[in-house]
Amino acid sequence: MADRIAERTAMRRHRRWRRVLAWLLSAAAVAALAWGAFWSPALALDAAEVTIAGEGTTIDVRQVRKLVRARAGVPLPRLDTVVLRDEILALRGVKDVRLARVWPHGLDVALTSREPVAAVPYDGRYVLLDAEGVRVGRAAEPPAGLAVVEVPLDDRSARALQAALHVLAALPPKLSAQVASVHADTQDDVETVLRDGRSVRWGGGSRLALKVEVARTLLKVEPDARVVDVSSPELPVTQ
Repeated sequence: MADRIAERTAMRRHRRWRRVLAWLLSAAAVAALAWGAFWSPALALDAAEVTIAGEGTTIDVRQVRKLVRARAGVPLPRLDTVVLRDEILALRGVKDVRLARVWPHGLDVALTSREPVAAVPYDGRYVLLDAEGVRVGRAAEPPAGLAVVEVPLDDRSARALQAALHVLAALPPKLSAQVASVHADTQDDVETVLRDGRSVRWGGGSRLALKVEVARTLLKVEPDARVVDVSSPELPVTQ
């Protein structure tokens, strides 16, 4: 009887040691995997495998590459894409950015640039603004194809300027390319002057989709009209 009890005790001890050994081996395997993923160069970011797209005309892609290359050698699981995204968004001309890890060593950087839609005279030069009114550059002369917005860059004219930019952003490319200048004393009297001398009075920024369609139709069917007023799109007026 004593022999059987001793045998059972030895078997239980053996099974206990086997479980402990299995746990230790599992923990060691997990630790090895964690080290391989988070600290070894096996999954490290390689600057040569970084792709950047969408820089547009206002983003200095060299600055973006500099920020990304500063992370070269960091394992992808440890790469803090939130901080990197914030740093890229702080660069001039960047409206948005999307980062995606490309295993085992790459990173895709998809940029959305702030493209200028208008040039505003200021201090003897021109400030370039995007559709949201963000300054994206300066120029001695208005860039070709860009409308000049004759609205002061001050707090009193902020609403009028935003209304003018809102109208510009709503125009289809073909009509937008014809706009030479934009005027707005208030947010409710936006007027665009086309390169052929004709003008379109938009009023405010409401119902722009309808106003655009009415204006396009009238500009086409009444080519001799010098003024097209669609401030009340249901009752447009031409002169």
